[in-house]
Amino acid sequence: MRIGKTALIAGLAAGSFAVMVPAAFAQAPTTPGWYAGGSLGQSKAKDADCTGFISCDDKDSAWKIFGGYEINRNFAVELGYTDLGEFTASGPGAARQSIEATAWELVGVGSIPIADRFSLYGKLGGYRAEAEGRTNVGGILSADETNTGLTFGAGAQYDFTRTVGVRAEWQRYNDVGGGNIGESDLDVLSVGVRVKF
Repeated sequence: MRIGKTALIAGLAAGSFAVMVPAAFAQAPTTPGWYAGGSLGQSKAKDADCTGFISCDDKDSAWKIFGGYEINRNFAVELGYTDLGEFTASGPGAARQSIEATAWELVGVGSIPIADRFSLYGKLGGYRAEAEGRTNVGGILSADETNTGLTFGAGAQYDFTRTVGVRAEWQRYNDVGGGNIGESDLDVLSVGVRVKF
């Protein structure tokens, strides 16, 4: 008799779980449409070369503006422009070198709704970056580099209404720079707002 009750309870629990999980994903479909937004955060140069310098500041503020088209609740295409900030190294006396970078990006965004207003998403695509390096070691010198590469990230979005949502996001830009100023992976942690039209 006890085994029967235990089996019945386990069966009811499994059935409830089987009903609840699909329900979390079976939200009303989102109508296709355009959206735009912006975000603020912090960038970090993962491979900053500070050899021979006393201090190295490999973090800075970053900001982004973006726009995209939501094909359905699970997929969108997004174009963005990011100011990745400036990274500096200081040495003895007034020795200093810095690298400043910006990037355009085109990414696909895949979303998984977890609840009615909350979703997780990932993004993958390409970027085109411009990096400017400056140094006063051995005279005042500067060099500009333009390169393309892979960018990807992940985040969470909470929709306050059908048109306004907030995002928390991590994104990486692989191998920004090159040539005379070196390359570095840049990571950006940010919080932003998205508005759908």
